[in-house]
Amino acid sequence: MSTLEVEEQTPVRTSGIRKDTVLRYVLLIVAASYVIVSLYVIFDTRNRFISVVTAQNAAIGKLQQRQSAMEDDLKASDQALAKQLGMTQRELQAAYAGTKAELRQKQQVFETRLQDQQTEAIGQVTSQVAEVQGEISGAKKEIAATRTDLESTKVRLDRAIGDLTGQSSLIARTREDLEELRHRGDRSYYEFTLYKGNSPTQLSTVRLQLKKADAKKNKFTLNVIADDRIIEKKDRGAAEPLQFYTGRNRQLYEVVIFAVEKNTVTGYLSTPKSPDLTATR
Repeated sequence: MSTLEVEEQTPVRTSGIRKDTVLRYVLLIVAASYVIVSLYVIFDTRNRFISVVTAQNAAIGKLQQRQSAMEDDLKASDQALAKQLGMTQRELQAAYAGTKAELRQKQQVFETRLQDQQTEAIGQVTSQVAEVQGEISGAKKEIAATRTDLESTKVRLDRAIGDLTGQSSLIARTREDLEELRHRGDRSYYEFTLYKGNSPTQLSTVRLQLKKADAKKNKFTLNVIADDRIIEKKDRGAAEPLQFYTGRNRQLYEVVIFAVEKNTVTGYLSTPKSPDLTATR
């Protein structure tokens, strides 16, 4: 190689070395800038994080203080409520005890008063019973005396008022009484028994027909057929003289029923004394 060729190649190498050196410096500057920016960002981020953590810790501290204060208030309220509740329970117990004692006292007073009233009522009843017993004894004596008077006036009680004449006449209430009247011989007597629904029964110069008989009320209704006419004796009672006039001389006849049973009656017909009158069934 000649000296000219060496000289020509030397500047070329020198310029290449310079370019590499500049590139290196640029890369170093860029790297240093990146490192510096990164460090700034890291430190700034760290400071912000520390600030946030500090603020959070402060807020947490305030919340803890507030919570503690609220817990203290709640404890105080609970203690006051418990104290008040204890007083209320004691007051209720005292009131209940007082009311129970008052009720017991009132009950004793009521029982004593009730016992006194019962004793007084028993005394009054005993006195009244004694008075009634005395009155009963007197009444028994009066009844005995009255019974004697009734026996002496039995004949007068056997009299009844006729439904036509309005005058009293002796009547028979039983067959024995009827026999006694027959023995007197003043009138003629015809005993009969009538049945509801049967044809009229001939007695002396008249006929009798039973229409209704009420044993409970001792009432009856019958028809008297005399002189071609019907005389209704409606809702009459036992031992009540049923009077009617018949015949040419308009003589007084009398019907007396002394027994009323279901759908049947028993009695007699009383007519003026005459040998020509007979009974026909």
